[in-house]
Amino acid sequence: MKILIYGTTDAGYMGARILSEKHDVTILTEAAQLPERFVNLDISFISGSGADIAALEQAEAIHADIFVACSSLDEANIVACWTVKRIADIETICFVHHMPLYHNLLLPEQNRYRTAYDIDTVIWPEQLLTQDIFRIISVPEAVDVEFFAHGRIKLFEYRIREDSEIRDRRIMDCTFPKDVLIVGVTRENKLFIPTGATVIELNDKVVFMGTDPALNRLTARFFQNNSPLRKILIIGGGSVGFLLAQQLEETGLRVTIIEHERERCVFLADNLKKSLVLHGDGTDLDLLENSAIEDIDAAICVTDNDEKNLLCSLLIKQISTCRIITRASNANTAVLFDRVGIDVVVSPQDAALKDLLNHVQARAIDVLALIEGGQGEVVRLTVPAGFERRKVADLCFKARAVIGVIQRGRQFIIPNGETIVQPGDRLKIFTMSTDVDVIRAMFSA
Repeated sequence: MKILIYGTTDAGYMGARILSEKHDVTILTEAAQLPERFVNLDISFISGSGADIAALEQAEAIHADIFVACSSLDEANIVACWTVKRIADIETICFVHHMPLYHNLLLPEQNRYRTAYDIDTVIWPEQLLTQDIFRIISVPEAVDVEFFAHGRIKLFEYRIREDSEIRDRRIMDCTFPKDVLIVGVTRENKLFIPTGATVIELNDKVVFMGTDPALNRLTARFFQNNSPLRKILIIGGGSVGFLLAQQLEETGLRVTIIEHERERCVFLADNLKKSLVLHGDGTDLDLLENSAIEDIDAAICVTDNDEKNLLCSLLIKQISTCRIITRASNANTAVLFDRVGIDVVVSPQDAALKDLLNHVQARAIDVLALIEGGQGEVVRLTVPAGFERRKVADLCFKARAVIGVIQRGRQFIIPNGETIVQPGDRLKIFTMSTDVDVIRAMFSA
């Protein structure tokens, strides 16, 4: 597949890095040369604007399958998508970062005025990040949560603490609830697929996959937090803070927001029904202490500045034992946040990348989730008609992978070695991102 990406932002880099492994990727940007981090990627480069027909023609947009506009300017992305539609019948994916633009592009009323120049897909990373944080909040001890099949199948990721019952034990020696599998382990920021002999160590992040009831039993037995969430502190009243406060209000939680811009505080106070809005700086220790932070159950730092989010998180850790969820827009800072002990690190780029890959990947294989910044993936594929029925234990994987779920009609099966895989089954497989093509080839028609 030929993919044309306009913009060298973090989203452009992450998309190019992963997509170039399987597709023909060209980067279009106004800069005279590519940023250094792009240099080692297997991509083509054109210097020019996404709104310049000559540059688009030079990039052979007419032969491209997908155009991704992810520059730092929303308006430039929108115009680029409209422009490329003038010269090619191409699928367009447009990144935006402002709520009004997102809503205007997706208004139902626009269906009355459909044209050949309409943008096919609009990705708002901040909205996707909000959804990720809300899912994580819903499972108090988890560091990552993903829902599949309308919530019937879930993925929970937990960090192993000193008092964990499964610390320093082999996986084969642990008794987990039926219909639960360990599909991945992250140790020192490196994700791998374990075996039964793998020993679970302190600070490992263990990825479990299973049915909703089974994971609830797992949580109750091994990762139960006996103090339910009641009070949430949000630092940063931008799009993510506002959207998150709205959702948390609906669940009955008490929300306090600290926002440093007075005009934004007025907006928040006018548009939130129950949340307490404080005008101030999240790095102000006196303000934090006076906000009764010792009674907070979770603090969520979601300003648009990574350094400020980290400082706020570290200050909160000094005066509270609450759970801390912190936004990191840069992959390198995300690793740093994890190393200094931030409970959960979330990224709008990771959220957006998963959505982007879902639109790019062939229909035979869908990316359902990205784990640890894209090191691992949960992919969905269908077993072809000519596939020979066999037990899971008899499948000869050429790369490390775990079949987490088999969907057979309306039935969801968490398999073991004796489970039969047969034509028509829809599989949810956890594997390393570098091995997706190998796994897909096993189930090709």
